[in-house]
Amino acid sequence: MVYVDDVLTALKNPEEFFAQLRSEPCNYILKNVEEPKYHLGGDFFRDKDGTFCYGGQTYVKRLLDNYKMMFGELPTPRYSPMEKDDKPEFDDSKELGPDGIQQYQSLIGAAQWLISLCRFDIAQSVMSLGRFRCAPRQGHLERLQRIIGYLRKRPHGAIRFRTEIPKWEDTFGEDPVKFDWMETVYGCPQEPVDPRAPIPKGKVVRTTSFVDANLMHDAVTGRSCSGILEFLNQTPVDWFSKRQDQVETATYGSEFMVARQGTERLTDLRYTLRSFGVPLDGPAWMFGDNKSVVTSSTIPHSTLSKRWNALSYHRVREAVAGGWLRFEHIPGTENASDILTKPLAWFMMRVFVEPLLLWRGDTADIPSAPNPEGSDTSPGHGTRDCSDHGRDSTGGGASEVTRQSEPAGTPARSVLWNNQYAALMTEDD
Repeated sequence: MVYVDDVLTALKNPEEFFAQLRSEPCNYILKNVEEPKYHLGGDFFRDKDGTFCYGGQTYVKRLLDNYKMMFGELPTPRYSPMEKDDKPEFDDSKELGPDGIQQYQSLIGAAQWLISLCRFDIAQSVMSLGRFRCAPRQGHLERLQRIIGYLRKRPHGAIRFRTEIPKWEDTFGEDPVKFDWMETVYGCPQEPVDPRAPIPKGKVVRTTSFVDANLMHDAVTGRSCSGILEFLNQTPVDWFSKRQDQVETATYGSEFMVARQGTERLTDLRYTLRSFGVPLDGPAWMFGDNKSVVTSSTIPHSTLSKRWNALSYHRVREAVAGGWLRFEHIPGTENASDILTKPLAWFMMRVFVEPLLLWRGDTADIPSAPNPEGSDTSPGHGTRDCSDHGRDSTGGGASEVTRQSEPAGTPARSVLWNNQYAALMTEDD
C-alpha cells in the first residue's frame, strides 16, 4: 500500500490526467480533486472575469487575529507601511523586554512569509526592521505595528496571472541601437544554455526585470539597498529587497551593483525556464533609472570611471554584448522597483501597487477612469504636487498637498511602466 500527500498540478487537461491515475495500472484513490483554493498560506481564486489570482487574504486575517491576541486590539489602519524617508536605525527608544522581543520576532516572521507569498509592497519595510529582531526597541515595534495596520487597510492584495506579452517595443522600438562588440574584450559571448534542455513547447514567455538602488539606505553603516522586481510576461514572479554587502560612495556604484544582481537573476530565471521547456520570445528586458549606468552598460566605447565597480561593470556589459539582455533607461517615477528600496508615501506607491496587487480583472480592459475596481478611492489627502512629489511626511495619511505646477483638473502624467497593461491609470489624488 502506498500513501501519497497532496498533489498540485498545472495541466491543460487535468481531468484526463487524474482519470489515468485512477485507472490501471496505478489505481490511486484520489480525494477532493478540484481547483486549488489554499496552499501554504496563499489563496487561489478568480476575479469576476475569470482572471486567476494568488493572494494572502487568509494569511492576513490570521495575522490580524494573532495581533489582537497579543495586544488586545487590532492595529490602526495605515495608508503606507512606513513613514516617508523613515530611518529606524536612528531609533533610541527603550529596548524591549523578553515578552516584547517575542512579539516582535513573531510579527516579523509572519510578515516575511507574507512577502514570499505575494505582498512585496511591504518588503522594504520588513527588510529595514528585520535586522533588529535580536534587540528591538519600542520604536521598532511601533513601526512593525504600522506595517500590520497597512495590511489591515489593504488585505486583498493579490497577484493576477496576466499572460499577455508586455509591449515594450511600443516605447523603446523593435530593435535596440546596434553596436559592434567584436573589437571589445567581450567579443561575441553566448548566453548560458544547457544543451540537454528539452525542446521548448507552448506559448512564448518574456522575462522582464526592474532594478533600483537607494544610496546610503542605512544611515548608520552607509550601505545601500538593492530592489529587483521580476516578471514573466505581465505577472510578477519574484522580488528582492536587501541591503548591499559593501558601502558605495556614489549612486553610480550602488546602481551598477543592483544592475549586476538583476543580470545574474535573469540568467538564473531564463536557465530555469529553458530547463522546463518554456520557449522565450527573445532577449530579456531590464529597466533602470540611472542614465549613466545604462549608458556605460550598452555603449562599447563607454569607459568605467569607478575601478572598484569593474566586476559589476563587465558582468552587465557582457550580457548586453551577448545580445540576450536589453537594458533600457526609464525615469525614477516610472521604476516599479522603487517601492523595494525606500519608504514612500502612499500617493507615490499606489502608481505601482494598485496595478500589480489591487486592480481586479484584466487591466487591459480597464477604461481610462480615475478609480478602476480595486483602487483606493480615498487616498487620504487632496491633490498632489507633481513638481516635488508632495513631501507628505505622514506617509500619505492626513496632510493636504496641493498641485502647484498644473491647473486644477489636469490629470497626473501617466506612468510609462503601466504600458505593459495597455491601460494607463489617470489619477488626480
